[in-house]
Amino acid sequence: MVGLENVIFKNQEIKNERLELTDKNSLYYLSTALTLRECTLVLKVPASRLIIKQARFIDCTFEVKQELKNYQSWTAASLKGCRFKGRLSGCDFGYWPEYASDPWYQHGSIEDCDFTEARLDGCRFLGCDPATLRFPKWPCFTLLEPIARADELNRVEWPGGYRPIVVDGPYQDPPRTRAVTLYAPSIARRFKTTEDAFREVIERFDGIVY
Repeated sequence: MVGLENVIFKNQEIKNERLELTDKNSLYYLSTALTLRECTLVLKVPASRLIIKQARFIDCTFEVKQELKNYQSWTAASLKGCRFKGRLSGCDFGYWPEYASDPWYQHGSIEDCDFTEARLDGCRFLGCDPATLRFPKWPCFTLLEPIARADELNRVEWPGGYRPIVVDGPYQDPPRTRAVTLYAPSIARRFKTTEDAFREVIERFDGIVY
């Protein structure tokens, strides 16, 4: 990108350091053969300024200071024992090699990660075991195994005509989706209803974390 300074982390292992990725005039690469252990990463840049390709994060903390929107590159990262804080929307995590032909997406994984201090809105977890993950509580709620339970979830009348999982058409959720976390206030606004109306439906189901 013209006018941006490339800041590249690759081919090294970094342990117990604080990395502040906050310069709006920089393009940050966390790339090949990079391993970060017990590090704190402060993210305050838009998704277009953060590129992750085959990096490994072990026992790291991500402090998201600016909402990270529609970011799929987490699926090109290996995440183990990490903690997330802050707001993330439309982000995907885990193993999703079909996302792009780019070979980086063959290396995505997530396990033993904690999102209880994050606000997730429309974030999906793919090709992983959601039992190893800790999800945020209400007003976030997490649908477990939504693809396998799509008929059950869609059979109920949700507030405002909301449809929690899409299994056909151009906007279908990937078959590898093992969990999806949603944020009740934003859905309620979008469908002109209330958070309480969503909670009344959610309470009817097993397999929803809230």
